[in-house]
Amino acid sequence: MALGQQAQSGTGPAVRVYRGPVRGEYKVPGGKLVAVELEVAEDRLTRVSVSGDFFLEPDDALEVIDRALTGVSASAGTSELARQVSDGLERAEREGVVAGPVAMVGFDAWAVAVAVRRALGLATTWEDHTFEVLRPGPLPPRHLAALDQVLTEELAAGRRGPTLRFWEWDERAVFIGSFQSYRNEIDDDGVAEHDVTVVRRISGGGAMFMEAGNCVTFSLVVPGSLVDGMSFEQSYAFLDAWVLEALGELGVEAHFSGMNDVASPAGKIAGSAQKRLAGGAVLHHMTMAYDIDADKMMQVLRIGREKMSDKGTRSANKRVDPLRSQTGMSREDVVDAFATSFAARYRTKDSELRPEESERAEELVRSKFSAVEWIHRVP
Repeated sequence: MALGQQAQSGTGPAVRVYRGPVRGEYKVPGGKLVAVELEVAEDRLTRVSVSGDFFLEPDDALEVIDRALTGVSASAGTSELARQVSDGLERAEREGVVAGPVAMVGFDAWAVAVAVRRALGLATTWEDHTFEVLRPGPLPPRHLAALDQVLTEELAAGRRGPTLRFWEWDERAVFIGSFQSYRNEIDDDGVAEHDVTVVRRISGGGAMFMEAGNCVTFSLVVPGSLVDGMSFEQSYAFLDAWVLEALGELGVEAHFSGMNDVASPAGKIAGSAQKRLAGGAVLHHMTMAYDIDADKMMQVLRIGREKMSDKGTRSANKRVDPLRSQTGMSREDVVDAFATSFAARYRTKDSELRPEESERAEELVRSKFSAVEWIHRVP
């Protein structure tokens, strides 16, 4: 039977039967690989063996980690597993079981916990999934926002696999975060002057000014198992790691800045936002500046002026670092390069929106995303 499958034994309760040993791995972003082999007996971890290319001092601390996990419930969450490892090491230091203070370099207790969850099939890796890639062409801004909700709900319901969707649009728009105040973010005079559509997303985060052709935007919808046990901050770096690599392939020097931004030495390149649904699906999207009109953005967004003032700068151009100037490539070529880079790393297949998904998105545009009550839900 497969790992975790239940079997009925006579008239007694259902018991779990595991094949073993099972193995799980986790590569720490910017760090080392952690691997765990283990077996499960009566829903408890047994024969735990941690290994990897990390650094650990003193040597006998590795046996302490193995013992700390032995006997722990196979259904324990990532935080509990990490706590068992940390407590075990602290106790070993305090009681003199190990020869000196413990130093974990290139990994930590949380990384070990993730590897355990992956061994048990409770957490997944990129390689466990095939990603559907959608490039449906230009759509109205509110339709784009509605599709974020639809595709995330479809994944949660098991009717669609993990999906990468690249956005295209023909209108000027401002996308504000789910919890942002409309009046604090939007200048209605600027919106009217430049014929801008205001859209409120289902995800949090900040406002995005998006003219046709001036941004590169994608949405990534994944199962919660891919970011199992990760905080929001950890999951941002995890889900955007491929973007930094893709930017590097285009000759753009990029790094994470804060929790959800990507920047270069010349300024901010991109920002991400996320929404996690109760059904276990995660929406993660990113907008990258390609050829942004920062002066127009400043006329439409109020918050931009405050940020400029706080930083003592007089132009948003000093804070935004467009991809066009850094790469010399057309926007279409940049999007193609990102799609190619993603497909080179992960298993993908081309996909299309199903008619019922498009119909559901159109219904949400009418009933929710165009409604004054939603757009101004935070006045």
